[in-house]
Amino acid sequence: MIYRFRIILDTQEDVFRDIEIEASASLEDFHNAITQAFGFGGQEMASFYISNELWEQGEEIALFDMSDEPGGLRIMSETPLDDVMHEEETRMIYVYDFFSLWTFLVELAEITEPEEGATYPNLMFAHGQIPEEAPEKEFIGEELEEGDDDEYGLDAEDYDHLDFDENWN
Repeated sequence: MIYRFRIILDTQEDVFRDIEIEASASLEDFHNAITQAFGFGGQEMASFYISNELWEQGEEIALFDMSDEPGGLRIMSETPLDDVMHEEETRMIYVYDFFSLWTFLVELAEITEPEEGATYPNLMFAHGQIPEEAPEKEFIGEELEEGDDDEYGLDAEDYDHLDFDENWN
């Protein structure tokens, strides 16, 4: 089976790539196809995150296992695409370069049969130019007004009562 994906850069402008790849390919193969399609060198850390219809970030599948205990995290090279993507699970989030946080929305658009003579992965379509720098992220949360207390009853503007020793070393 062949999976056809649309990979969309999370930005205001329309920047996306359509890639087809074998369902049995590893997530590492898919990672390499995405980095090549968007013109990245591929040497930065990256992770896929299982997602739902609301694009909420779920389980991480990393390029390398950097967890405290070996085997504590799924890794791309050992995870086939068809283990995490199928007709019922069609969305993932892909983050490339943890310093810049290039964030992509990955959606399985179609499952089809391989075409005779075709090679996979295959970049089917490219739209838009990737910006020079990763788009800024807006982190959504409650904004505290000046003088408001946080959930622990601390006022961030009141340094005298925070029990902080400026000369700790």
